[in-house]
Amino acid sequence: MTGINSSGLSRRALLGAFAATAVTAAPTFANAAGFLRGAGDIRRIKMYSGRTGERLDMIYWIEGDYIKDAVKEVNHFMRDWRTNSVKSMDLRTIDIMAASHNLLDVSEPYMLLSGYRSPQTNAMLRSRSRGVAKNSLHMRGQAADLRLASRSVNQMAKAAIACHGGGVGKYSGSNFVHMDCGVVRSWGG
Repeated sequence: MTGINSSGLSRRALLGAFAATAVTAAPTFANAAGFLRGAGDIRRIKMYSGRTGERLDMIYWIEGDYIKDAVKEVNHFMRDWRTNSVKSMDLRTIDIMAASHNLLDVSEPYMLLSGYRSPQTNAMLRSRSRGVAKNSLHMRGQAADLRLASRSVNQMAKAAIACHGGGVGKYSGSNFVHMDCGVVRSWGG
């Protein structure tokens, strides 16, 4: 694995990982320390869903522009599978996911556990778990819960935290990482 060691991600490793992966920042990340600025001209997201059996391997941004049809497919893929409701995902979250994936230097797609959640689904999950927020960013299309078989929760969280783009939650007991484009913060163990 490139760039991650026991002491975390160094600035040089972070910059090298971005340069090697041809991913660059969206204008929406102006306040996120320019974590991808100048690193290339293509962004790609790779995911699969164990719930629906669907797979996605999509270039969704080229040379400074989001690709409308690709973003529409990403939104559909990240829908609330329980209610089949689709919401436009906040592209900053997709960018954080893609940048983190590239930092981890894996070809394996993310397993998407949860993207958009309808209020009904969020209420149902909240009734079953104290870890589900009443006003979850999932309901705004601003969060995703993800897993990689080849990387630990700690490794995934370190990569997401290095992006300085939003919230990162480690859920080691359930083996997933929450990534969102809200306030920069981290939690969990």
